[in-house]
Amino acid sequence: MNTNCQRNITNRQSNTQIAKSFTSNLISSLSGKMFTFGLGLMLLDQTRSVLSFGINMLVAPITGLIFLIPIGNLVDTQRHRPILIGSLLVRITALIIFASTINLFSAQMKLLPIVLFLIVDAVSTNLNDTCFSAAIHELVNQDKVQQLSSLTQTAISIAAILSPTLGVGFYSLVGFNGFIWLEIVTTILSFLIMLSMHFYENMAVAPTNHRQTLNSQWTTFKAGLIYMQSRSVIKMTIMMGLVLNFFYTAVTIGVPYVLKDELHTGNAMLGIFETGGAVGMLLGSLIMSFLPALDRRHFFWHLMVPLIILTWLIAGLGSMLVLHLTAVQLMVSGSLVMGFIAFILVWLNIIVQVYLQKTVPTHNLGRVLATLTTVNTSIMPVGTLFFTMIFQYSSTGGIIFLINGGLLLSYTIILIRPFWWAVQADKY
Repeated sequence: MNTNCQRNITNRQSNTQIAKSFTSNLISSLSGKMFTFGLGLMLLDQTRSVLSFGINMLVAPITGLIFLIPIGNLVDTQRHRPILIGSLLVRITALIIFASTINLFSAQMKLLPIVLFLIVDAVSTNLNDTCFSAAIHELVNQDKVQQLSSLTQTAISIAAILSPTLGVGFYSLVGFNGFIWLEIVTTILSFLIMLSMHFYENMAVAPTNHRQTLNSQWTTFKAGLIYMQSRSVIKMTIMMGLVLNFFYTAVTIGVPYVLKDELHTGNAMLGIFETGGAVGMLLGSLIMSFLPALDRRHFFWHLMVPLIILTWLIAGLGSMLVLHLTAVQLMVSGSLVMGFIAFILVWLNIIVQVYLQKTVPTHNLGRVLATLTTVNTSIMPVGTLFFTMIFQYSSTGGIIFLINGGLLLSYTIILIRPFWWAVQADKY
């Protein structure tokens, strides 16, 4: 159990922090998604590269793996507020340099400054997200942890819904250079909001002042791995996330492929499916923000029941795509299924985040969260390559969803007994 709180944060103080956090996350998520969208459009226009809308999906996981150890160690051994200030200042500086140099390159050569910026951006974003999650007990009291996590996800969901439409309109008006300067302005605004937030640093970990060599970096991170090894719940949760994210990549790449290449429904149907998913994500995060704090003693049921439902939803998606439905039937059933899938995924994400934030000591939280995030994101490129080949060699993509749902259900059933005992034995 987290015992770092040395003084109480009132509900009023917590609510003020939550409002500032939500505003900052909404601004940064919306502008960030629009920026990524604009980057893809610019690359498509100037390079005709097949990587136009996927380059960040390659750069971010690789960067996350490379910087996993130093990010986890830094968050767990230093004060959180200076880290957040530093990461945002680095990102603002990188954006200004990027804006000043991008037009010096043309055609395929534009990939050079873009990749360099994406590397810096990935490090800054990973550090900022991990540090903010680890600092949650310095911002709100224990009863408000779930609400802060839920509203953070709500901001991301709203951004996911609005960014495509706003991105297209903004790109047609000001082009990619306008996107860069918009991102600079919004990052500065988020930085100012963060500066106004109060970190109760007497609850934070005491910083270590020794210089971190490569050897000491590994030694520090290894201590975090030993801690995770000592808690079966954390090990099994990370493994569940790894497997789930692998199978879910089939949905992210398979649905567009089946709809457009097999069923020939066009972009409109795909847009309806994606809208259903975005609405489900938003509803899930909003509902979680209004629910009373979930008792961590019921963590097993809060995790396993939605996970079993998710396996049936994925299989149901496959059945729906195999059946010869009318356009209206496909539109209604598809948007509903995608909405429920997104709802369940948000629920699972928030449940795991809150459980870890409430049970992992602050001096280990950064390494645990960094490991969980890196493992989950790093498996996605592997899943993307694997399922791309599977869908290309399959004449009926819906069958793949049926098989995936069955395999994920079998894995979940096998895991029920050991996970139950792990949760019961977890006394933190």
